[in-house]
Amino acid sequence: MSKNARTVSMMCFILVLLSSVGSSFSAPVDAQNPITSGTPHDIASGGGQRGAWRQNESNYDYVDDPTVALDSQGNVVVAWADQRQKDIFLQVYNRDGKPRHKNHINVSRSPKIFSWLPRVALSSARPSDLYILWQEIVFSGGSHGGEIFFARSRDGGATFSEPLNLSNSINGDGKGRISKGSWHNGSLDLAIAPAGTVYAAWTEYDGPLWFSRSADGGESFSKPMRVVGGGEAKPARAPALTVGSDNTIYLAWTVGEEDSADIRIAKSTNEGRTFGEPTIVEKTKGYSDAPKVAVDDKGVVHVVYGESSGGPFDRFHVRYTRSPDGGRTFEPAREISRPHPESIESAAFPSLSLNGQSNVYLLWELYPDWRQHPRGLGIAVSRDGGQTFTAPVLVPGSSDPAGGWNGSFQGLLMRKLAVNSAGELAIVNSSLKHNEKSRVWLMRGELRGR
Repeated sequence: MSKNARTVSMMCFILVLLSSVGSSFSAPVDAQNPITSGTPHDIASGGGQRGAWRQNESNYDYVDDPTVALDSQGNVVVAWADQRQKDIFLQVYNRDGKPRHKNHINVSRSPKIFSWLPRVALSSARPSDLYILWQEIVFSGGSHGGEIFFARSRDGGATFSEPLNLSNSINGDGKGRISKGSWHNGSLDLAIAPAGTVYAAWTEYDGPLWFSRSADGGESFSKPMRVVGGGEAKPARAPALTVGSDNTIYLAWTVGEEDSADIRIAKSTNEGRTFGEPTIVEKTKGYSDAPKVAVDDKGVVHVVYGESSGGPFDRFHVRYTRSPDGGRTFEPAREISRPHPESIESAAFPSLSLNGQSNVYLLWELYPDWRQHPRGLGIAVSRDGGQTFTAPVLVPGSSDPAGGWNGSFQGLLMRKLAVNSAGELAIVNSSLKHNEKSRVWLMRGELRGR
């Protein structure tokens, strides 16, 4: 990611216990704080070295880029990047908190090439299957390095298939361009249909948005299809995927090179063979960025994103909207991230997850100084399908006590929140204290009174 794009690093899991949600959460230690939390569970640690960018010869030594998934039994899957080893690693934590595998599993197995910003997904149709998508910084002849790689596990994460290059281009795949000099890596997403079809989406530096599908559980993928972009079109950025119970696919994104960019959503009703014309979620004068999308059992489409009134490098806030008619029209978007927790100036790069009881969970990066990297995470929850939300609060333990910044330093387009159908949740974060140390950690919890 360029020096102008907001960044962060390090990993951590956070055990968050949420109360029944009327207007606030339950208190952890005193009545002023509506969240209770357990002790953060460290997943990985590393050095704090982040030298000058020299492509795959860069001197990096830190852990970064956490992402998380949670199955119906309460087992947690975590993936992250180890910059010193230049690979993506994965571990599964059983419901009792114990790691399933003796050693962390190396998924990417490309120690000479940086592997960044993974996404993990689980299949309800195949409980033992794990799917992972990431960005490999392959320089194959274009002006920017980047390819999109995929792997799957059939044995609960113990072993993974040989990584499969889905993009096979020279165009810098996985880049989410804001301007010619600014972008975020990790501009990609992964989703699994109820029947087990695998879907992947990504953007490239020049702007096209690509989509590919696998009807055989990740054994093979279709030739990438360009959904939008190219020519004189604004560069697509930050795709987000979700699949409804009726197999309708929703694909959201924003664009770069435009200070008043809006969130777009297109949908497919034929398993991703074609997509309809995109719908603008809401037209505003602000810069709308980093959308996440989810669809509930009633077919309501939920969308969260960040927005700034001063362009892509100003203060942000988090907005939420929903569509009761399958993405054709959307309610007026509402700001969810204010009032900010004490000493916070900006909120951006949200995550979104649903459970099986109309609860909507929103998580986002917090900025004590909007001109610097984020530190800590904010959260709010709706218990009525998105009609009302709790007041936003700081997630306890989400700010590194050693003073490190949040991750990822290669791009903040991440998924740090997972919720299962029972309402159990898991949150990941990472931190880097320059020239000292880095870490990844986790906490788990649930919405009380669900």
